[in-house]
Amino acid sequence: MSDQAVLHVKGRVLVGPEDVRDELWVVGGRVSYDRPAGVRDVRTVDGWALPGLVDAHCHVGLGPHGPVEQDVAEKQALTDRDAGTLLIRDAGSPSDTRWVDDREDLPEIIRAGRHIARTRRYMRGYAHEIEPEDLVEYVGREARRGDGWVKLVGDWIDRDLGDLAPSWPRGAVEAAIAEAHRLGARVTAHCFAENSLKDLVEAGIDCVEHATGLTDDLIPLFAERGVAIVPTLVNIATFPQLAAGGEARFPRWAAHMRSLYERRYDTVRGAHDAGVPVFVGTDAGGHLAHGLVAGEVAELVTAGIPAVEALSATTWGARRWLGRPGLEEGAPADLVVYEHDPRSDVRVLAAPRRIVLNGRIVG
Repeated sequence: MSDQAVLHVKGRVLVGPEDVRDELWVVGGRVSYDRPAGVRDVRTVDGWALPGLVDAHCHVGLGPHGPVEQDVAEKQALTDRDAGTLLIRDAGSPSDTRWVDDREDLPEIIRAGRHIARTRRYMRGYAHEIEPEDLVEYVGREARRGDGWVKLVGDWIDRDLGDLAPSWPRGAVEAAIAEAHRLGARVTAHCFAENSLKDLVEAGIDCVEHATGLTDDLIPLFAERGVAIVPTLVNIATFPQLAAGGEARFPRWAAHMRSLYERRYDTVRGAHDAGVPVFVGTDAGGHLAHGLVAGEVAELVTAGIPAVEALSATTWGARRWLGRPGLEEGAPADLVVYEHDPRSDVRVLAAPRRIVLNGRIVG
């Protein structure tokens, strides 16, 4: 499509779960609901249009052993884009991906800087590995580097205990979260287990990744404080394999991981039903493939979240949470078109008909 061409999207435009329009126009890379006058060069796309999907836990620039070369990171971003993901919250990466901001053909990335972990308590090559007395300093550093988010590793396996354990004492996380908020950043944390969650939430954390350790007594605290969760169920599906690989050395940890896996759907459904905000994230990067956003939405539905709410967790609601527009008048034209209504069957998300990014058809 040329710079002068106008894109006409016909069929059904899902501006919101109940706000359905018959068409939109893309003029100068922006959404318009008024037919432009005097247009000769028009390209038409038919189908069901959604705002570009959101992957709220994705790692562009991260490979199995840490940072990757730019060409690899580019392939990761393109894979996500071609799956319909046009907005990414990069929940921790050791790579500098600012070059993506200059590429109109790649998804927008909202960065959380680099993971901040306890010494020898995370995967090698991924994080700043520090002790509690340095946490405030590093949180401040990553708050300044990121795009309004900071990522902590809230728990990991403690080799002496042979099981998952909190990474930080309560006082350290209170001071660190207060510093991030002072600098205008929100804080999220990787948490698999139960015993780090209460301290993090009471310290003022904004979001928890995975949150497999949520229990019936903790869920009301999350709901009361408005702490969001990003369950990454496509990643939690790997827990049995991880447990099998570590069972000989850490049998207690392996049993714990299997237990968290077995109750994963009950955990997510219980949180959603209590009013905890739930958003879509895949944990792509590292050891997990990119382009899995449709599978994660389907997993939320399997857990018992209604289809329209699972869609919102990767479209309208997710964009609002991250401070980005959807398909409002004048918004950047980032949208995905499908053959059928995704509200009726979210599996439609796995087969985009057209992808429009910054007003241009890219897929």
